[in-house]
Amino acid sequence: MSSQNPEVMSPAGLAQRLAPGQRLLGIDLGSKTIGLALSDAALMIASGITTLKRTKLSRDSEILVQLIMERDIGGIVVGLPINMNGTEGPRAQATRDWARELAKNVGLPITFWDERMSTIVVERAMIEANLSRAKRAKRVDEAAATYILQGALDRIGSLRRPIRQKQ
Repeated sequence: MSSQNPEVMSPAGLAQRLAPGQRLLGIDLGSKTIGLALSDAALMIASGITTLKRTKLSRDSEILVQLIMERDIGGIVVGLPINMNGTEGPRAQATRDWARELAKNVGLPITFWDERMSTIVVERAMIEANLSRAKRAKRVDEAAATYILQGALDRIGSLRRPIRQKQ
């Protein structure tokens, strides 16, 4: 599963490249962990899968390749940590570099999705659901990956719906 020039594209472009029934993998890349989520085959609903302990990219890629083959994944949505003012800092560039290398290793196209507020939103939801701090810590990255992937799926869905003309 290796590709010399993996493509970075828009979410809509990524969805168009998928074969029927293929899914998207959502990734929330942290400094110590990688949250993972998976779309359904209809590209409508994101569900959390797990959180991996982040190691070397080569080892992380091996785990992801296995997951990609098992789950018929055709593309990857990576959360991009954009600053609140819309600029990209060192974390965003590091995420872009990591994602491009991952795409080369797994041979799949990728897209980036603005992840501003994703962790804050999911942590608030977990607090409202009365999850303990320990349970929140274990699930926040997976939940953030789900939130990121769902945002991309919603965008893809909005582009697929026919535009209604006002009468």
